[in-house]
Amino acid sequence: MKICKLNENAKTPTYAHENDACFDLYAATVAGNSHIGQIVYDGSPLICGTGLAFEVPPGYAMLVFSRSGHGFKHGVRLSNCVGVVDAEFSGEVMVQLTCDAPSEDMWGKELPAYKVNIGDRIAQAMLVAVPRVSFQVVEQLGLTERGTGGFGSSGV
Repeated sequence: MKICKLNENAKTPTYAHENDACFDLYAATVAGNSHIGQIVYDGSPLICGTGLAFEVPPGYAMLVFSRSGHGFKHGVRLSNCVGVVDAEFSGEVMVQLTCDAPSEDMWGKELPAYKVNIGDRIAQAMLVAVPRVSFQVVEQLGLTERGTGGFGSSGV
């Protein structure tokens, strides 16, 4: 996939391991700053620029996800949970992080604040095929075993 570096701090995405599904995205700017980082405070989202624009091929989308370590260790996640970069978008990919963590864990131990520095891994992304569908309005859908059973209908 073609990428364009829009900032001198921009880093080419990398895969941490050979069989990883996602590649890592790095912070080129943090809260608009190219030189210093900032802490992700509870209730105060932090915008990070990747400094990259991607040429997503037609028929594909790039999905941007939180890093699991951010969530488990610091309560930090993407503000919109999953970002979708369409093939038509040619601007800089930005990541907004938010913190849901309390200042203490369940045993009263203080949790460390999470600081994002320039060059840190801030998210992960993958390229996925997105088939174009057409829609047909019908009077009734085909029957299935589950039917209209909703939440919890498959058991405990």
